[in-house]
Amino acid sequence: MLFATLLTFLLYAAAELFLPVQTSNKNIEVEIPRGSTFRQAVEILRGQNLIRDKRIFLIAGRLSGADRRIRAGFYSLWTGKSPAEILKVLRMGKIIEYELKILEGDSLIEISEAFAKTGIISAEKFMERAKDSNFLSSYNIKAPSIEGYIFPDTYFIPKGMSAEEALDTMIAKMREKFTDKVTVRAQQLGMTENQVLTLASIIEKEAVVDSERGLISAVYHNRLRKNMPLQADPTAIYGIKSSKEKITLNDLKRKTAYNTYVITGLPPGPIASPGLKSIISALYPESVPYIFFVAQDDRTHRFSETAAQHAEAVRQYRMTKQGIKSSTEEDNSGNGPS
Repeated sequence: MLFATLLTFLLYAAAELFLPVQTSNKNIEVEIPRGSTFRQAVEILRGQNLIRDKRIFLIAGRLSGADRRIRAGFYSLWTGKSPAEILKVLRMGKIIEYELKILEGDSLIEISEAFAKTGIISAEKFMERAKDSNFLSSYNIKAPSIEGYIFPDTYFIPKGMSAEEALDTMIAKMREKFTDKVTVRAQQLGMTENQVLTLASIIEKEAVVDSERGLISAVYHNRLRKNMPLQADPTAIYGIKSSKEKITLNDLKRKTAYNTYVITGLPPGPIASPGLKSIISALYPESVPYIFFVAQDDRTHRFSETAAQHAEAVRQYRMTKQGIKSSTEEDNSGNGPS
């Protein structure tokens, strides 16, 4: 009798777990709120008619270990799936997430567009938040915006997460890179966190070949020591137009707080998101006397110590890349500090 009862229960439990509740097969989103217990999650699933017997599902949850940890978020579930298959999704925590890629060298404009594509926040509201003084103060960011404080990486943002929470994750990741060793090195150079990230962002926009990052860093460190303008082309168009557009002489003459052709020293903040290699290069420049560099056809640079050497390098660059041009032509792309 006991065996028959047990067999009946096992057959019933198997049917409850492995047979779909609904005959139709459509996709629905089910939200498990933060702080929900497994029992509360089961109640939500029962309300969506995805399971029949709550007790059987709870027992299965205990046996599988799913009841010990339930990940909050939005789940994409098919009504034609069996309760056992749904339990597997819950146990694996497979919530709906948006992939958000922040590339090295991306500026806030590109990042705002990436956020907008996920639907988390519009590009306009993102930019407002990025420059909000209260928001910046809450992270002790002493810069005009969060430009440069978002670490370039691939992030998976759960549906329902706010833009502030997502930014918190990205800023925290950048701050993780500022280890005690990095902080000590910055102090040795007399640089603040903002100055390190600002210089690193310029290096990020200028460098193409990894091996040159330390050399480019050296050029800017040497110029800073000599109180020379950095004359970094990407700073001339920051906030004005895309870095993919040609930089003209008019751009270099434009008076902005970031244009290092018209200001001395570093800009008030980063101009892009620097990667770790550029951050390290900003802190550990090569020991070389260069104060000039110009681009070559292979996207590397030719570095010079004197103005005469640089003038010759620029002349050769223009002859091979663009042909001989008069000094009045409005094209300065690839020339670097001059």
